[in-house]
Amino acid sequence: MMDLRILLPALLLVFGLATVFAQSPAPGQACEEKNGTTCEDCLKNVTCLWCIKTKSCITYPVRTILPPHALCPLNDARWGLCWMNFQILIITLAVIGGVIIIAFLVCLFCCCKCENFGTKRFEARMQRQANKMKTKQEERKAEMKQRHEEIRKKYGLSGQNPYSRFA
Repeated sequence: MMDLRILLPALLLVFGLATVFAQSPAPGQACEEKNGTTCEDCLKNVTCLWCIKTKSCITYPVRTILPPHALCPLNDARWGLCWMNFQILIITLAVIGGVIIIAFLVCLFCCCKCENFGTKRFEARMQRQANKMKTKQEERKAEMKQRHEEIRKKYGLSGQNPYSRFA
């Protein structure tokens, strides 16, 4: 069972990101116009980044992926959620991504191993069937040989084969 200390922040992160992406930016409103407001007002627009250190609302620098330290340190940057700093958000997403990748690789490994195990079982079953068939065939040959011997004895042909001297 998954530890509640891990599950709760992950769920909060997912729900928080869902609310961020569900919000629509107001048309024609620049992030810099919200500099004198609060973090919540700034982050209503998903293109905005709130910096606690400078208490300013900044348009998110999408070209650099991560906001540069000169613009706002990651510990002080807020995007999407006012209570979670950008550094924790990045670490959390990286951990979740890593867990998903590891889980995928484990599943892939298990599937391959089970497939090989199934093939080995199939080969063993086929070998057992082949052994059974061979045993039955040998039994039938022995029975047939015994019947032939009985017929030879019955008709007095149990002696040496008269044609053996020509060979």
